[in-house]
Amino acid sequence: MNTSNVRWPSSLWAAVTPAGPELPELTGAQQADVIVIGGGFTGLSTALHLREAGVDVAIVEAAEPGWGASGRNNGQVIPTLSRPDPEDIVARHGEAGERFVGMLRDSASYLFDVTRRYDIDAEAEQAGWVQPVHSPGRIKIAERRVRQWSKFGAPVELLSREQTRDMLGSDAWFGGFWNKTGGHINPLALARGLARTVLGLGARIYARSPAESFERRNDRWVVKTAKGEISGRALVVASNAYSGEFSKSLVPQIAREVMPVLSWQMATQPLSDNVRNTIIPGRQAMSDTHGELYFARYDARNRLVTGGAVIGPGNKVERIKARVTERLQRLWPQIGEVSFDYVWNGYVGMTTDFLPRIHRLGPNAYGWTGCNGRAVALTMPLGNELAKAVRGVPENELALPFTEPVPIVAHGILRKLAPLMLLVYRRRDAREMA
Repeated sequence: MNTSNVRWPSSLWAAVTPAGPELPELTGAQQADVIVIGGGFTGLSTALHLREAGVDVAIVEAAEPGWGASGRNNGQVIPTLSRPDPEDIVARHGEAGERFVGMLRDSASYLFDVTRRYDIDAEAEQAGWVQPVHSPGRIKIAERRVRQWSKFGAPVELLSREQTRDMLGSDAWFGGFWNKTGGHINPLALARGLARTVLGLGARIYARSPAESFERRNDRWVVKTAKGEISGRALVVASNAYSGEFSKSLVPQIAREVMPVLSWQMATQPLSDNVRNTIIPGRQAMSDTHGELYFARYDARNRLVTGGAVIGPGNKVERIKARVTERLQRLWPQIGEVSFDYVWNGYVGMTTDFLPRIHRLGPNAYGWTGCNGRAVALTMPLGNELAKAVRGVPENELALPFTEPVPIVAHGILRKLAPLMLLVYRRRDAREMA
């Protein structure tokens, strides 16, 4: 992939966010104490926490900070995973899972605290996150999640159908739960703000420099790019869903254990105050229990930022506009005519069990993948944990449930077939509504 002239998707975030810092490419032979591959949320957070500890760190980014999933997502700050609940995580990972659950519980507040501490203008609104249930039977999901997260000290509350209607301005849902610590941000503004912050703290960021490979040489890690290389004592690979997009030889075992799924995001025209005050009047972030997820939040200009999924070739933008327009008018009849000023997409890294994968790649080397649509909140404290790991903090003190990479069998074929799962989700969702 040619990154000499990085083309940004014509997203809402790219349109409203000030340009990021001017950054050099990696050329010649360079050195750092810690090398981070990937300039998204995880890589930037790792660098931030290393610089706070006085550690020399350099980021090697394939395009520009926030170019990938970190700058394209919906910007919802959600302190849970998409499917697994705390008891699932602990059953899988034991004590490390308990530490991970604690980190996840506090992840949204952790992100908002970082934006406040460094005065990062990311349009941050800690208005809470709500997960309404789309059928009567799925209220059991909300009840289970409230019970389990309450046990681990999360500020969650079960919502009745009436409370959900008042919170969202719609009769479409049958109850749900919410977490007061969640909210939403402009994700590209957060990425660019973090980049400026870590540069100000003394880190280096090399942009437009896709890492082609890394190897262990003379007790140091060496990362190679087309124009240079950099060596370091320690290494963090934080490329997530884009791990195989620039170089198939970078981390093939990680790239093939995650399924990059295209996610479409959309932003309406700004809603008038009288309409906005009747649709999610408290400005919470919302994503529900549909397999074909319904989700929405406001941006700072009162655009409703939502999205959806589409399968099959041909005229995808117009097809998804029509589908999501019908959805919004069904959920909120008061919205009236809907027009979308921005439609864009990007990859979400999905795993087979919806759990993230965190790995030891060798001496003082770590990597992870598998955001499963929950990376915004998760990656900020995760970067702190990865920074601790390369600084030598004992494993039994880290909130990192390590596993061995397990590539998905027939990954290439399944990647082509993955969009068809949308048909399965739609059938399941329709049965739930019956």
